Amino acid sequence: MKLRDILQLVLLSAIWGASFLLISIAVRSFPPAWVALLRLAFGAAFLWIVLLTRRRKLPPLRLVVWLLLVAFFNNAIPFMLFPLGERVVPSNIAAVLNATTPIWTLLLGMGFLGKKAEGGAVPGVLLGFLGVVLVVFSHTAAAANSSRQEYLLGIGYIAVASAAYAIATVLAKSKLVGLDPIGLATSQLSLALLMMVPVAWFGPHPGTIAMSSLAAAVALGVFGSGLAYLLYYTLLDRVSSTRVVSVTYLGPIWGLFWGKLAHESINAGAYAGVAIVIAGLVLLSRTSQRAEPVIEQPARQSGLVTGAETK
Repeated sequence: MKLRDILQLVLLSAIWGASFLLISIAVRSFPPAWVALLRLAFGAAFLWIVLLTRRRKLPPLRLVVWLLLVAFFNNAIPFMLFPLGERVVPSNIAAVLNATTPIWTLLLGMGFLGKKAEGGAVPGVLLGFLGVVLVVFSHTAAAANSSRQEYLLGIGYIAVASAAYAIATVLAKSKLVGLDPIGLATSQLSLALLMMVPVAWFGPHPGTIAMSSLAAAVALGVFGSGLAYLLYYTLLDRVSSTRVVSVTYLGPIWGLFWGKLAHESINAGAYAGVAIVIAGLVLLSRTSQRAEPVIEQPARQSGLVTGAETK
């Protein structure tokens, strides 16, 4: 890769890695549904501008059912569950949990698409989950000012969100192949926004709003779900998807970096766990590249799933 591509790849992974910290800041003032609503609103607005200025096309109306399902699993659910979880779970742990999405994708592909476990697939899955367990239990509930039950429930929310990304990937692979990626991303965020409006309206409303929380929510949409798309597709125009996928490995590292910068508690066990997770993902990715690629999507805080990039 050229230096320009490497720098853009690092920037992309840094933006997606920062999303977890931005969520933890936004949720200080906004209920989880409002964090999702604002993120979707600003992200969709950004992408509509890109769509119109570049004269890209939206997906055909005949695919509306599948588009709704992908928007539900890829945007509405995780954009709501990550803030729910990060009320008690540090952003660095959320970043590591999010890195399990390729593992869930493989397991779902084996269960519903008839994929076979090739070579190092099983060891890769086991290593990935072992690393996650180590990271999760390296952090105590007391450090997050919550009970053990609340902490584990927060972990559960984030794990479900990561699995939801995987469900969306499987759906997109089978039903949304060959569509314009910018048009698909725009439709995803727009449809998910419509889903979140009633949830936010009839749920708890924000009280006193800190400017830092508002800025974090705006940045989540514009950068984490807007600018990141442009960087991602710019890279795919010049670099193979198997190289762009390295964003998946960088996600947990950036999660630890941004968490440390925010003075989150990070124990030695977390660093060891992240190393094990990355080893599992690398093993899984190499195995997948020898067969049909299953880790074609980078870290999912972008909120993106496209059939075009998951061949």
